[in-house]
Amino acid sequence: MSVNVYLNFNGNCREAAEYYAEVFETEPPQIMTFAEAPPHPDYPLPEEAKNLVLHTRLTIDGSNVMFSDVFPNMPFVEGNNITLALVSKDTEKLSSRFHKLKEGGKVDMELQETFWSKLYGQVTDKFGIQWQFNYESDEA
Repeated sequence: MSVNVYLNFNGNCREAAEYYAEVFETEPPQIMTFAEAPPHPDYPLPEEAKNLVLHTRLTIDGSNVMFSDVFPNMPFVEGNNITLALVSKDTEKLSSRFHKLKEGGKVDMELQETFWSKLYGQVTDKFGIQWQFNYESDEA
């Protein structure tokens, strides 16, 4: 199990990830855009979102740092654009910690299966810290 830093950007994620890759001398980022995600029939993708970064990751001195752009019209506050991502192969621990952190907090996305994970969710705890929970399989 690990806790990873997740940085959000307001349309300039690609530029930031490429910059950090150069600064920290990592491999170039492999970027997935919103347009590359499987479409959802109930939620058509707006044109302005298609080239935005849905996800990328760099390994900086042994730590995973993940990046994405915020979806158009979603709130973005520079300086508050960091979340902590709990990544684990243990669904019971993920679920237990999710339910403990949601007490007195707010569920932003219930734990559920997504196209990238069999268990994913988001919660803002009672101290205002945003957490992501992500099951990591051996099948990456």
